[in-house]
Amino acid sequence: MNLPFKPSAVLGLAALLTLGSAVAQIAVSVNDGKMMLDNGVPKVVANPPPDTVAIIDMKSLPPRLIDEIEAPASVAGPPLSVAVAPDERFALVTSAMRVSPADPTKVVPDNRMSLIDLTTRPARVVATLPTGASPAGVSINRAGTLALVANRADCTVSVYTIAGMTVTPAGTVSLGGAPDCGASHVALSPDGRTALVTRDNDHKISVLAIDGTKVEYTKRDMNPGLRPYGIDICQPGSIAVVANIGVGQGDADTLSIIDMTAKPVRIIETLTVGQTPEGIKCSPDGSYVAVVVMNGSNKAKESPFYNPQGKLLLYTVAGKTLQKFGELPIGNWSQGVAFAPDGLTVLVQNMVQKDIQVFRIDGMRLVDTGQRIPLKGGGAAIRTADKPR
Repeated sequence: MNLPFKPSAVLGLAALLTLGSAVAQIAVSVNDGKMMLDNGVPKVVANPPPDTVAIIDMKSLPPRLIDEIEAPASVAGPPLSVAVAPDERFALVTSAMRVSPADPTKVVPDNRMSLIDLTTRPARVVATLPTGASPAGVSINRAGTLALVANRADCTVSVYTIAGMTVTPAGTVSLGGAPDCGASHVALSPDGRTALVTRDNDHKISVLAIDGTKVEYTKRDMNPGLRPYGIDICQPGSIAVVANIGVGQGDADTLSIIDMTAKPVRIIETLTVGQTPEGIKCSPDGSYVAVVVMNGSNKAKESPFYNPQGKLLLYTVAGKTLQKFGELPIGNWSQGVAFAPDGLTVLVQNMVQKDIQVFRIDGMRLVDTGQRIPLKGGGAAIRTADKPR
């Protein structure tokens, strides 16, 4: 099925280009309006407001909110349920869960992905694409020709070809596990030839081989730790980093490093980071790795593992190892993390506070700038474009 970009968007693109790079270098935040945290228990909000997608201008300091539009979204799955095209003309946003039509106090798997035109102001949803059951993490290759979506409820990866701004479903790759393997996110290597898929229910990472638009499961799986979830492959492609979120019983959880140059690729190191590393992202040049750790901020206040704040951890990449650079407190039930194109500004989503916290790398220090960007819903995922270098 071919779902073309609407021709009327050409006028918006022309208007955008006349502004030069005034609104280039953006972050896209996906915000769940239907879920809340009630003393450590996620619940559906009564008569919830719509989910939203927020567009943030990252070119100038401080970052600023450009607009926020309605689009189906979900906090279920790792906070990587949005991908931005390399030329920043559109974004893909998955919706893992929706409110149950039969019981408005519950959510059920969704199967939609929105194509959002970022060239108009306000941005707008121009097409809805089918996915597998409960689509979560999504990535676009740096050539802008292929997108992959991890489907949590059927252990598959959906494949889409991209031609300009036309996105077309191009098949499904089975990961060979039980339907509930929990396929969570799919990360693409900078050269576009390899993808890694986290499977948090059976504790595996599956390796996919890519040749043009042909995507195949290699039958190579790795076991990095308990419930591998968020994952990213750092520039120039030598390592991948994966957040293992554990089983939520208060133990310190881990981050694993994968050697992407080994044949076959393999896990070479695991670091302890604290309770529930949710968001993880490499900086654009691959020199830093940021990790959002819930730190018990999502637990009931009477829990012995409760902490009033999560934490942002920042590491420098030294060859194929990570070295601790800085740590600062963040909000509660915090989700995604993203770098500005300069690699020095860091955005963190706080789901409970419904805002984005802005940090800055200042020389040898990680600094909280004090800026908070308010959102209409709880920040559930955030990305910037992975550009060719």
